[in-house]
Amino acid sequence: MQIHVVQPNQSLFGIAQAYGSTVKDIVDANVLPNPDNLVIGQSLVIPIIGSFYYVQPGDSLWSISQKVGVPYQELASVNGISPNQPLQVGFRLYIPAKSKVQAEFNGYVEPYGETVADNLEQSAKEAAPYLTYLAPFSFQAKRDGSLKEPPLGNLIQTGGDNQNVLMMAITNQEEGTFSDELGRILLNDQTIQNKFLNNVVQTAKKYGFRDIHFDFEYLRPQDKEAYNQFLRKAKKRFDQEGWLLSTALAPKTSADQKGKWYEAHDYKAHGEIVDFVVIMTYEWGYSGGPAMAVSPIGPVKEVLDYAISEMPPSKILMGQNLYGYDWTLPFKQGDTAKAISPQQGIELAAKNNVRIQYDQKAQAPFFKYKDEAGKDHEVWFEDARSIQAKFDLLKELKLRGMSYWKLGLSFPQNWLLLSDNFNVVKR
Repeated sequence: MQIHVVQPNQSLFGIAQAYGSTVKDIVDANVLPNPDNLVIGQSLVIPIIGSFYYVQPGDSLWSISQKVGVPYQELASVNGISPNQPLQVGFRLYIPAKSKVQAEFNGYVEPYGETVADNLEQSAKEAAPYLTYLAPFSFQAKRDGSLKEPPLGNLIQTGGDNQNVLMMAITNQEEGTFSDELGRILLNDQTIQNKFLNNVVQTAKKYGFRDIHFDFEYLRPQDKEAYNQFLRKAKKRFDQEGWLLSTALAPKTSADQKGKWYEAHDYKAHGEIVDFVVIMTYEWGYSGGPAMAVSPIGPVKEVLDYAISEMPPSKILMGQNLYGYDWTLPFKQGDTAKAISPQQGIELAAKNNVRIQYDQKAQAPFFKYKDEAGKDHEVWFEDARSIQAKFDLLKELKLRGMSYWKLGLSFPQNWLLLSDNFNVVKR
């Protein structure tokens, strides 16, 4: 696959000709929301085998081979040139397709209300072939040890049709927020805890869940060991059923990181106890904060570097957002940014006729525009370049895979590049 960034005065016809593709193939692959109004700086995935690289000042065949992960001798042979030949700036090299690696992928699905909306059902169906796990979000634990079930619609059927392991995501949420008091009761009251685990087992059998996934957040710091002990107990119980156990972890960079989101999450213990973890490497840029990339590559890597110092990388799913945010400027505390899909980000840039820029440090696209009321906006989202950067990091660190929060937000380039980079594990 080729990632192409639209330049001034380029058309789809000209881009297609340059890569030996067709306008229809590019439109279909990217599900382009703006085929007749391309945005400067917009990334396109060109559906070809392999890719092309244009020589930059200072490049050599060896330095290019380091960038693209193909031996320089192979690059020379494929392109019919001498391995020692100096390269002219602008010379086009063909880069052969690299071997795919195996990885696991999870997709959370969060229905609202009493039913699963049609668009969410459809999104799950479209994503499921690319997923190892499908996770309806969430079964909410209650203070008496019972469970409040989310609407499931056809999600169980979709998971079964696509060989997805159904992940039973369980939270300590009350009234839409994580509750430390609910966590305290579940982790410390043994009578309620036993009832809770019995209800989990009964419900998992009822629907066919094969991974039990605890997303317990905002726990009291003093409940760290109680959480570890609970997971040990749950692991023994679920092993009897042949099920996996997984947890969601806040993005920490040290064992002693302060704050109620972090202190009860013991990376080392979780790495020893559970089968795998989802590390929530997103929300640096969030709806209630100032405008910035949602998952900048530097902070993401810092969290994952710490994680693999405490547990095997083969137990880690990197969390990845399928959304961005549109902030109204100037940002003031109490303001809330609007969540958007990557496709909506492109539409906004096209509608307002603004160039999409790319922050090399964050490895994320962004743009600014002025709305009809004259208010300034700043938008950060995801595109082909930013998700490829995350896929490269996943492979570099030899992680188990990636977990998406959340399905229902259109990002066709993600699935296109996922299938180009990985063979999805099916269990």
